[in-house]
Amino acid sequence: MVAQAAYPRPVIVRFSDFKTNEYRSLKGGERFEIAESNPMLGWRGVSRYVSAEYEGGFRLECRAMKQAREELGMKNIWAMLPFARTTWEVRRALALMRSEGLERGPDFKVLLMAEVPSVVLLASEFAQLCDGFSIGSNDLTQLLLGADRDSPKLATLGYFDERDPAVKIAMRMLIEEAHRANITVSICGQAPSVYPDLTEFLVRCGIDSVSVNPDAVVSTRKLIASVEQKIMLENARKALESSRLAGF
Repeated sequence: MVAQAAYPRPVIVRFSDFKTNEYRSLKGGERFEIAESNPMLGWRGVSRYVSAEYEGGFRLECRAMKQAREELGMKNIWAMLPFARTTWEVRRALALMRSEGLERGPDFKVLLMAEVPSVVLLASEFAQLCDGFSIGSNDLTQLLLGADRDSPKLATLGYFDERDPAVKIAMRMLIEEAHRANITVSICGQAPSVYPDLTEFLVRCGIDSVSVNPDAVVSTRKLIASVEQKIMLENARKALESSRLAGF
């Protein structure tokens, strides 16, 4: 398993985040799953875990994670809660996890996906409930800009762009608030692989880690190293200039 191969490095397991249309597309799914007109904004992520209809399923997911950590010794497995919307639902999900023996602590971290603008706006409050954020740039972009990520028309018109100023401001706000609370921020998705300028922006904001496609690992590492070197040189120049102005 992945956790065994990566041990002792952390392996973050995101709890299920299928949308209702994806469940319905499974064989026999229409017999059990509700139909929604807008599954992207519907019954998914944490809202599903805390509902009476799926609480049992979430408990099974928690038990499977606990079994892997305790019986298989994979203490490097951490959890991630996707598509969080409100602090009350996150508290409820954490309570369910605790009841199944999964409690935040030195060797078990819980991270939140930051996909919904409410997480950015209330980052200081959400930060008290988790050990880190992972920016879901695709969903965050479409929800901030009101642009369907699956619309070819909007894409060709340039509406869906993870480098949009509003999206970058939101990312910077989240990173700043997270670091004030001494927790980490990462980004998942393809954006860092596709947009080197966005990667540089995130590095300058102080992001802790980025995810990239396998074929972009080497080039992205080189880019990040060059950006960090550039930042150090800029800081050195500023320090030198300050000392000159001070008369030293």
